[in-house]
Amino acid sequence: MNELFKIYKIDNREAEYIQSQANDPHHHEFEELIIGIKGKIDHFIDFKSETYVAPFASFVSRGKIHRVVPLLENGDCDFWVLRFKSEFIPETTFNLYAYFHDHANLQFEQGRCFERINLLCSIIQEEMTQAKPELAVVRELLTTLFAMIESERQKQFPDYQNLYKNQDITFKNFLNILEENYKRPEGVNYYAEKLFMSARNLNSITQSILQQSVSEIIETRKLIEAKNLLLSTNKTISEIGFELGYSDKAYFTSVFKKKSGQTPTEFREEMGKLIS
Repeated sequence: MNELFKIYKIDNREAEYIQSQANDPHHHEFEELIIGIKGKIDHFIDFKSETYVAPFASFVSRGKIHRVVPLLENGDCDFWVLRFKSEFIPETTFNLYAYFHDHANLQFEQGRCFERINLLCSIIQEEMTQAKPELAVVRELLTTLFAMIESERQKQFPDYQNLYKNQDITFKNFLNILEENYKRPEGVNYYAEKLFMSARNLNSITQSILQQSVSEIIETRKLIEAKNLLLSTNKTISEIGFELGYSDKAYFTSVFKKKSGQTPTEFREEMGKLIS
C-alpha cells in the first residue's frame, strides 16, 4: 500500500470472492480497521480463530499475523475497511496498546454509539472521493473514530484504562525502543537507561498500565515474534531462537513453553492444523 490512507467497502460479492481465494495468514506494513455493519467475520489473530457477528470493530496493528474471512449473515455482508500508515495518526491510543492486548476484536451492541461510527465512516469515504481530499480532515475524523471505539473498549475492559498521561508517554517511548531492540539480548537496565530513568521506575509504570514487569513485556514481544516466525517461515527452532537473542535452543524452548504452555514444535503443529 503506497497511500497514507484508504477506505473501501466489502459487500456480498466481495465477501464471496475472498472466500473463493487462497487466504493464508499474513501480516502487512500498515494498520487496518474493519467495521462490521452487517454479516460476520471469521478472524484468525493473536494465534486463535474466532467468529464475530456484526456490529463489531476489528483492529489489526502493523506486523500482526492474521487472516480475515468475511461471511454473510442472513444473506448480507457490509464491512468498512480502513487502511493507513502508522505515521498518519501516530498518537492514536490504539497504536499504543494494540500489540500487547489480546482484544483485537470488539463486539458492539446495536445503538447510537455504533450508528455514529458508521456515520463517521461514511463521512470519511465521502471526503476521500473528492478530487483533492483534505487528508487533515480525514485524520481528525479517523482520530475521532478511534476515540469512540476506545471509549467503548474501556467500558468493556476497564482494567486497561490509563491512570496518568505522563506514564502513557513514557510507556509509549518504551514500546518504541523495544520495537527496535527486542531481538537483542538486552534486559531491563538497557531500556531504563535509554529512557533516562531507573529500572524500578520503569517497572512501576509497566505494572500500572499492563500489570506486567518490563522483563515480562520483553519476553511477550519476543514470544509474539517467535510465533510469527513459526507460523510464516520454515526456519528451525534454533534459527528462530538465535534470531531473537537466545543462544541456547533448550533455554529458548523452555521460555517459550513457560509463557505459551507449548513447545515451539507443538505450537507450529497446532497452528498448521488450525489454518489448513
